[in-house]
Parts: sequence; structure tokens; C-alpha cells
Amino acid sequence: MTNVEKVVGVKKVRQKDPDGWDVTMPLPGDIIEGIAELAADDDSFIQAKAWSELTLFLGKIAGHFIWLKVRRGESTLKLRGYVLVERRSNLQKRFVVRAASDERHLAVIAELTLGRCTELQEMSRSMVNSGSRGYNQMGLQYDWKMKVGTYLPDSRSTVVSSIVFMPLTREYRVEATVVRTMAWFSAAVSSGIPLVFVNMQTEQISNLERKNTSGKDLTWSMQLDGYVGNQSAQGVRLWYLPGISEVPLELTPQPRETRFGIDIKRTDEGFVSIYSVAKGTAAERAGLVHLLEQANKSKHHLVISRLEGKSVLPSSVSSEGLIYCCDHGDIKETLNLAMERSECIRLHIMSWLIGIAQKIHQDRLA
Repeated sequence: MTNVEKVVGVKKVRQKDPDGWDVTMPLPGDIIEGIAELAADDDSFIQAKAWSELTLFLGKIAGHFIWLKVRRGESTLKLRGYVLVERRSNLQKRFVVRAASDERHLAVIAELTLGRCTELQEMSRSMVNSGSRGYNQMGLQYDWKMKVGTYLPDSRSTVVSSIVFMPLTREYRVEATVVRTMAWFSAAVSSGIPLVFVNMQTEQISNLERKNTSGKDLTWSMQLDGYVGNQSAQGVRLWYLPGISEVPLELTPQPRETRFGIDIKRTDEGFVSIYSVAKGTAAERAGLVHLLEQANKSKHHLVISRLEGKSVLPSSVSSEGLIYCCDHGDIKETLNLAMERSECIRLHIMSWLIGIAQKIHQDRLA
């Protein structure tokens, strides 16, 4: 056979939901080899070679269920359908076969070339994957407000955090930046920071600007050897989870207390860690003594991820190799100001164990 040989086939399918197609239905490109009105045994099929003869037969059996013998690739299938006639004018008729399993699935029958059938079958094959297509889809109402309030530690939380690494001077290949990124991540995890790797991606970066604590602009000019002006370079962004979960805590001062009772320090990788908790303080009442003891036993840092809903995690590394993170003085000022006003302070701790997060959450609800 040649690609220009004429055959009878399925020209197109009218179905609003292509996900509803399956292999038991007439599909675009199916070559019709025979039609049977009653039974599906081979002797009952009338050959569908001549288009003119077939249209006469279809006109006689319109409004009845039929069997189609179709060739699809190397396979021959027998499909059940219902014949419909659509009048386009007094002289023109179009024959449609409705799938027996789905009334919405209408296959238009026409005279086609063999080459066109091959093209249509390729399209059908991409639309139908009987092994993984699954069931039809439906819309499901979901209480987003309730779920966010229940399962996110803070309504402003993005759950996943990230840090972007700029290429250093003379760091021409992105692979070198990736190596530094993974060195930072590995060093943080090895030191006891409970990070969980999520993803890594490259970013085109050009003249990013930041504000330092004095309010002056700090420009990362990207003036690498061979790169000047506004030409962009590739940075690397690392996405990670701040622990298995973030544990929300509220430190509430009592009358005549002068401090919340936590001492903090910064790790080499830029994280804010609690290294001591005073007994008889708001921090102890919030459960931080227990968390610190557990952290020390498992050789983890007790890391603050957010203070008053704002992230205190490191956010970027400049082309000079500086890690930009929350200013230590800002954290102390926030704590001191809340204490002066006798206001409670909200913070989130990076948890390394699911059980700890669940216990703290249950204690808060009790």
C-alpha cells in the first residue's frame, strides 16, 4: 500500500474531554475494514472498501447499533457503536458513529488517504495511554482557609525556603558555584542544622541590589573578568525544608520578668541557634528547655527559623562570598522591645523529629 491509497477511516472525534478517550472507542486514524449489524463474528462483517457502497449501507442501518472492525497500527479491533446521520444539505450527508460506552464520543467517518490515517493514529496514541490514564476527573470542594490555618505554622509561611549563591570572581562555570552551594549545605547539615534538600536551580542574575543595615545600596556588580556592565551571570538557588517541620512557640512574659530567657548565637553558615535557656522564664514555659535537651542529645542545633512571622534564615551569598542573614542586633532589639511592652513573642523552631513537633502542638491545644 502507498500513503495516497484511499481507505475508509475515522476523520475526527467530537469529544470535549479528550481524557475520556479509551481504546474501546473509535479513534482518529482508525481504518475501518468492515461493518456488522448484528453479530461480531468475522463472517458477519461487510467489507468497507468502496466509500460509495459503504455510505449506502450506513444510510440503511442509521439509528442502529453496529460493530466496526478497525485496523489500529498492527492490531485489529472490534468496536461497538451507534450509527447517526447528520445532514449538511439536501444532497450531503455525514455519518457519525457514537461510542457505545460514552454518548459524548462521536467519531466522524470519511474517505481518507492511508498517510492521513497514519498521522491521525499518532495523534490518538499520544492522547490515549490505557496503562496510566486513570479515571475521569471531577471537581472537589476544599476548605483552603481551614487547612492553611491548621497545617501551616504561620499564615505567611511558604514552608519551603531558599538561598541564592552568586558566582565568585573568576568563577566562570556554574559547576563551581554548585560545588560551593553543596559545600554550604553539607557543612550546615554536618554541624547539626536540620535541613532537608528539596531542589537546586540556576538563575540568570544581573546587578542585584541589596540594602545593608545603614540603608545604603550594596550592588553586586557582576564585574567578573570577561564580564562587565550589566551582563548577566548564572547564580545557583538551593531550595530546602527548614527541618522536618517548623514548631510554632509563643513566649509569654509574666509580671516583673525582664527577659524571655534565651541566649542565641550564629552558626558559621548563618543560622540563628539557641544555646541556653534560663529556667523559670517564658522560654522554659514554652517548652524550649525540653527541646534544647533533645537537640543536645542528638547533636543538633536548636535553630530559630522565624521570629514574629519573619524569616531569620540566611537568604543569599554575594559574589564576595559573604552570607547575608538576619542581623543579630535586630533580633535582640525585637526581643527587648516586646519585653519592655510585656508582649508575647512568636518564634518558630526547626524540628528534626516529627514526634517533637506533634508533642508541642498537642501541648498547645491541651
